[in-house]
Amino acid sequence: MRIQARRLVAIPWLALVALAQTSPHLANLRQLTFGGQNAEAYWSPDGRRLIFQSTREPYRCDQMFIMNADGSDVRLVSTGKGRTTCGYFLADGKHIIYSSTHEGGAECPPPPDRSQSKVYVWAIYPDYDIYLATEDGRLVKKLTDTPGYDAEATVCWKTGKIVYTSLASGDLDLWVMNTDGSGKRQITKRLGYDGGAVFSRDGSKLVWRAHYPQEPAAVTEYKQLLARNLVAPSRMEIFLADGEGRNPRQLTRFGCAAFAPTFTPDGKKIVFASNHHACDTRNFELYMMNLDGTGLERLTNFGGFVSFPEFSPDGKYLVFVSDYGAKSRFEFNIFVAEWK
Repeated sequence: MRIQARRLVAIPWLALVALAQTSPHLANLRQLTFGGQNAEAYWSPDGRRLIFQSTREPYRCDQMFIMNADGSDVRLVSTGKGRTTCGYFLADGKHIIYSSTHEGGAECPPPPDRSQSKVYVWAIYPDYDIYLATEDGRLVKKLTDTPGYDAEATVCWKTGKIVYTSLASGDLDLWVMNTDGSGKRQITKRLGYDGGAVFSRDGSKLVWRAHYPQEPAAVTEYKQLLARNLVAPSRMEIFLADGEGRNPRQLTRFGCAAFAPTFTPDGKKIVFASNHHACDTRNFELYMMNLDGTGLERLTNFGGFVSFPEFSPDGKYLVFVSDYGAKSRFEFNIFVAEWK
């Protein structure tokens, strides 16, 4: 299914001035989507397309789409059933992976019941599994088939390894597998939530978000939420390890939320989203730091939600999601800027 895209729109000059003042690294901001809830846009290996998830008519919850890098030629590549998340291209540019609940039912799974929780929670739907499909949306293979949540997959194009989050062990751990689903191996084992992992381009390093409860009450709360297929994301920190998950080390200690990390093209820094300047709010901006957590630098100052950054394969552009200029509270759009 193809959806007519609106013309690519440049952000007004004054906004570009403000962006340049807050970050010498970003220029020529462009908006690619207009309306709806659009998130997690990731590049194809040739840099000409983006895969992203979006809730838009006629769908009631997130489905997976591909569009050109200028926002044109938007087309559905998931089944249109259930809910999807976390799409990513394989190295051949002809196949994609994404997670979907469609085998658990054609309807959207219900949103989490937040009335029973004292903290903000995310749903980790147990029907999520990871699927391999062609770039035109034809399903090729189901890559995971264990009870519980399997999602948040990304691919290292050099090594052909997929890293993802799974409940297969009974906890939310990072796993790796080959692009055909073989060779599954658990690489984190600490109690708590490990997610949103991304390899460096050469596959030698791995960065992810995590929350490891320490106090007995926090451990109990984590396990109780997990039993209800929920997780609280408000106290995530960024961790780094080698490509096999060995030698993990904590990079941030904000006591707030830090997530969606990605490596800069040279692999020497990490860009991520955080609300540590406004803890416990939905105000997230992009930050950059060295691999040891030093040299923290704020990249955006949009005054709203900014997250899910990823660099183009040639390193010239940064794509991300923001509610900048949104006309409603839950509108999120995809933007791209030149990286300087």
